[in-house]
Amino acid sequence: MSRITSHVLDTALGRPASKLRVRLDVQDDDGSFRTISERFTNDDGKVTDLLAGSSLEARTYRLTFDTGEYFAAAARPAFYPTVDVVFAVKAPGEHHHVPLLLSPFGYSTYRGS
Repeated sequence: MSRITSHVLDTALGRPASKLRVRLDVQDDDGSFRTISERFTNDDGKVTDLLAGSSLEARTYRLTFDTGEYFAAAARPAFYPTVDVVFAVKAPGEHHHVPLLLSPFGYSTYRGS
């Protein structure tokens, strides 16, 4: 399992958000972001292979959740077309789980376990 994972729950439906595109980027020294991988959540709303074979370093990362595409596929409205979560990895040896609680008009995130 990757040291960066995510789990997306669609709180409006009360179930996992499957087939939601998630992109992982790392911030380079010049401040720009470079894509490491792009994956889709599975039937349980999880994505576990975000590092795609890359090693985890003490850097700043960004997860971009394509919420607009997810809601459009179900003909549901979406106020936020994407959700960007930027976080700093200070301890590369630890697991970094970033859950997203999602509804068409709001979201919440936190560092999970």
